[in-house]
Parts: sequence; C-alpha cells; structure tokens
Amino acid sequence: MRKSPKDVIDSARMISRRGVMLGAAQAAVIGTLAWRMRSMQIEHADEYRLLADGNSIKIRLLPPVRGLIHDRNGRVIAGNEQNYRATITRELAGDVDSVVAKLRRLVAMSDEEAAELLETISKRSAITPVSIGEHLSWDEFSSIAVNAPALPGVQPESVLSRVYPQRGDFAHVLGYVGRVSDYDLSKMEDPDPVLMLPEFQFGKVGVESKLEPILRGKAGTRKVEVNAAGREMRELSRQEGQQGATVQMTLDAGLQNYAVQRLGEESAAAVVIDVTNGDIMAIASAPVFDPNLFVRGISSADYRALMEHDHRPLADKTVQGVYPPGSTFKMATLLAGLEAGVINGGSRFFCNGALEVAGRKFHCWSRGGHGHVDPVESLQRSCDVFYYETARLVGIDRIAAMARRLGMGVEHELPMSAVAAGIAPDKAWKHERYGSSWVIGDSLNASIGQGFVLASPLQLAVMSARVATGREVRPRLVRAVDGIPEPVAEFADLGIPENFLGIARRGMDAVMNSSSGTARSSRIVAEEWRMAGKTGTSQVRNITAAERARGVIRNDQLPWNRRDHALFVCFAPYDAPKYAVSVVVEHGGGGSAVAAPIARDILLYALAGGVPPLTAYPDGQRAGIEEMHRNMRLYNPVATSSSGSTRA
Repeated sequence: MRKSPKDVIDSARMISRRGVMLGAAQAAVIGTLAWRMRSMQIEHADEYRLLADGNSIKIRLLPPVRGLIHDRNGRVIAGNEQNYRATITRELAGDVDSVVAKLRRLVAMSDEEAAELLETISKRSAITPVSIGEHLSWDEFSSIAVNAPALPGVQPESVLSRVYPQRGDFAHVLGYVGRVSDYDLSKMEDPDPVLMLPEFQFGKVGVESKLEPILRGKAGTRKVEVNAAGREMRELSRQEGQQGATVQMTLDAGLQNYAVQRLGEESAAAVVIDVTNGDIMAIASAPVFDPNLFVRGISSADYRALMEHDHRPLADKTVQGVYPPGSTFKMATLLAGLEAGVINGGSRFFCNGALEVAGRKFHCWSRGGHGHVDPVESLQRSCDVFYYETARLVGIDRIAAMARRLGMGVEHELPMSAVAAGIAPDKAWKHERYGSSWVIGDSLNASIGQGFVLASPLQLAVMSARVATGREVRPRLVRAVDGIPEPVAEFADLGIPENFLGIARRGMDAVMNSSSGTARSSRIVAEEWRMAGKTGTSQVRNITAAERARGVIRNDQLPWNRRDHALFVCFAPYDAPKYAVSVVVEHGGGGSAVAAPIARDILLYALAGGVPPLTAYPDGQRAGIEEMHRNMRLYNPVATSSSGSTRA
C-alpha cells in the first residue's frame, strides 16, 4: 500500500527526534567521561600518582611522649626536655659515605664517631632511621635544616628527651632511661616497633624499667610523601601517639634531698617509711651519681670512674645491699623468746663478758660484762650474752620465723631493680644451702644478727615499722597513676601479744632516753617527737683470741674496708608512731656514733616537715647542727635559728 505524503513527513520527523535524543545521550556520556578524566588527570593527579606508586608513600612512627614522674607533692622528679637531633635512612640516602662526609662539615664528628655511625647504618635495616647526633646545638641543627636539599635521607628532628631535675637525689630509686641496644632487643620476644626508632629511650633500671609499660605510652604515625631522592615533600596525615602515664610516687623530694645530703660521701643507705600506710617517704643510697649522664650517653671515662669507685655509687644499697644486721636484730630474738615462753618480762641473765658453749667462748661487746640484765635492759645496753642465753632456749627456727614476720628474709614487692630477700636462716636453710647440720654456735651468732643473717636497709625499716605498730606494714612506692590513687592496704595484725611488743618498745625507748642507753647522745629532746631506736654494729672480719687478749683493734686504726658496718633503726613519736627509719653506713664503725645521729636527723626532718627546729636537739649539739644545715644544699633552705622557729 502506498503511503500518503503526510505519513512520509510524520515518519521522517520521528526518526529525526530519535536521532537527536540518541546523540544527546551519547554527548552526555562522553562529557561525563571527559570531566572524570580531567578530574583524575588534573585536579586529583597527585593523589592518584601516589596511589599508583606506593613506594613514594612512607609511614613514619611518631615516638610517644614519656610519662612524667612526680613526688608526693607534685614536684617533677623525672621529666622531658627539648632535644635537637638528626637521623639518616640508608634507603633514602643513596651514597651514605658521601652524605656522612657532608654532615661532618656541619656537625662535630671525630673519625671514630663517623666510622661507628657508618657501621651502625650498615647493620640496621635500610628503612630504619639511625641517629646522627643527640642534643645538637641550635647552630648544628639549623645548619642541617638549611642544607637539607644536599643531604638525601637526612631528617632534622625536634624531639623530647628524659631529664632528671634533681640529678642524683633519686638516681637509685628511679634509675634512668637509655637508648635501646641490640642486646636489649635480643631479650624481647616480640619487641614493640617503636623500640626500633633511632635513639629511642626506655627504662634500663629502677622505677623507669619496672614501670616501662605504662611510662612508655603508645606511638603515633604520620604518612608522608617523598620524592625519588627520598626527600619528604609533604605530610599527608598524622595521628598523634598517646603519652605515657603520669606516675606519682610516695617519695618526698625535700626529705629525699635531705637524706642524700645527710649521708654525704659515706657508702651508706637510709630508708624512711610512714608506718600508717607503708608509704616510702625517702629511700636514699650514697654516694649518688647523675642519671642524666646515662640518658645522653655516658663517656668511657665517667663510667670507669663510677665502676672503680670503692664506695660503689652505682649500687642501690637500700634494696640490693644486704648486711649482717648486728644488734638491730635483737628485737626479733627477744620477741621469739617471749612468744615461746622461754623468757618473760622479768627474766634476768648474768653477763660477765662472755658465754662458753661447746668449748667455745662467745663474747659480749662489753669486755667486763653487764651483770644481771632483764629484757628492757638487754636492749638498752645491747647485752649480747642475754641473747646468747635466749637463743639456747628458744632455738633458731622460732627466731627465723619471727624475723620473717618482722619483714626480714622476705622480698618486698617494689618497682625497683634487684630487690634482695636477705637471709633469715634456720636449720632447713643451712642443710639445703650447705648440706650440713645446724649447730648451737650458729644460733648464738644469729641471735645478735651475725653469722648467716643478712638484711637490707629496707627490711630493717620495715622491721622497725612492724615493731612500732604490731601490724604487717608493707612498703609501697607508687601513690597514684594518672591521678587515680593506688589502694592503701589494710595491714593485718602480726599476732604478737601487745605486752611483748611493749617490752621491745620500752627497750628501744631506753636505748635513746635512759642515762645508760647506747644512743642517748642522739636522742630527740622535744617530747612530742620522742624517739625509740636500736643501735647495731656488725663485724666484717674475724677477731682472733690473740687480738682479744691484747685488745681489739679500733675501727679507726683499720683499713676502711675492714671496719665494722654501723647500723641504726628507730621510730617516732614513741606514743603514736608515724615514721620508721633505718640507716646503714658501710664500714662506718659503731652504730651509736655514726648511724644513729644520721637517722635521728632524717627522722626529725620527716617529723617537722622540713629543717627541724634546733630546740629538738640536745643543748650541746645545736651549734653544730645549725652549721651543718647552713652548709647543706637543700630545697628552699632556711638557716636555722636558736629560737627553733625555722621552716623549710
């Protein structure tokens, strides 16, 4: 059938409309593609170029800020300071020798240091940055930054480094941080990647080591773009790390400083415990060292000087050092005898200067003897024969058990390095240790803190606190973490009858305050701070019968390392105990002459909350005490006055 002209025209119009619509659709698709291609190639070209070339995007770890350590009053005792340094990455440096040669024009570096740097770079992973120098001067740091285009792989950095503002005061308890060595890494099963960062600092000893997990914090990350030469072009993103926890210690910086000053250059230790809650208020070992030397990298000469010093400044004598406690141990023997019922408050033994047992003489320190002595007098005059007699009756196993109840022969849990357990020996211990039987002579020696008995200054302070309170006082060092207080334990009763403890306390009071007390010259005359204490002198050499016959050689006539150790323990106030103190002076001689005055002064500072008033001291000592305090380098020192109104 033939179409009419009108039908032909309508059909042509329909085809033309479809063509236009199809063309428009095609144009829209092509336009969209063109816009997308323009966006990818021009507007987002850098982003897609980086995605196409993954090697030009680097993820860098950001070292976390180490947590601060405060004393109980908020004083920073371990903080952080600005540290300018530079690192080099082998993968990005290319010709490492050439780069190091250029660096030597900008940074003081000896041939030996340059050789050591090149060796370290060769040993480390190609992508691990290696420190060029720590604590650079501003001139050195800025010179590296200005010359950065000519130093591929070199990155100047401003970071934080550990610093100890009080230098040696807390060196032994806090320890120090140092760079992570290959040896350190070899001891770790799965080390934190942040430890691989150049010169990253982590705790080596002391609190810094024991609390490393919470002080370290968590690393952050930064994504950077680098060019073909390894130069950082820009930072793409950054995620800051988490700062380590802020730790508040139980320590009092002022008291710690005073204790360190009072110990001076002696080879000695002092511990102060708050008997009400176990807080260690001060724990000082002398002589001290500056832990900042280890943070920055101690020189061979400085390290050798510390290692060769006969007073062993690197050793923490407060918890690592163990000593025969001498007569400070007599409270344990006395309480064991009272509890066993072999002696009572009225028991009396006769001392003529020695006791012969099994054909051997065991001497009292007083050559002429003390006559008839009861328990209180036995402590007051420190009669050895009284304790020989008690030991024969009670036996070593009960003495050892009492010593452990008082805190000796046990390891106290503290965040410090190498805390010693000491030795409270009994029959089983000797058999296991030496394969031999216990003999009566062992008991007599142990009864006066000699023989196999060993205790640390920390344990002696704990013993004093437990005698003072009758409770199982446990020492602690951490007061709060990130502002959250650590729980204070409720101390269990020791189970020692109060009347027995009362005898021991009266004996310790008589040591200080009776006319014949062995430490009367070191008493506190302020009645509200009345002190009870016990002297101790422990031998480090055997005294032969021939020497006794012609007269025992005085300590001051012996070489330093053959002199007796001087010890002293105490607590105060007598009627309401607040603090217990122990002092050990290695090879110091007599406990009453050397250790007691030091302990008295430290205890007074704790009680007064600062430099104590002169009125607390015996009249004849006040001028000397005033002069001593005037010469001390104390925190906020105020010269003492005769009126006793001084504040620290």
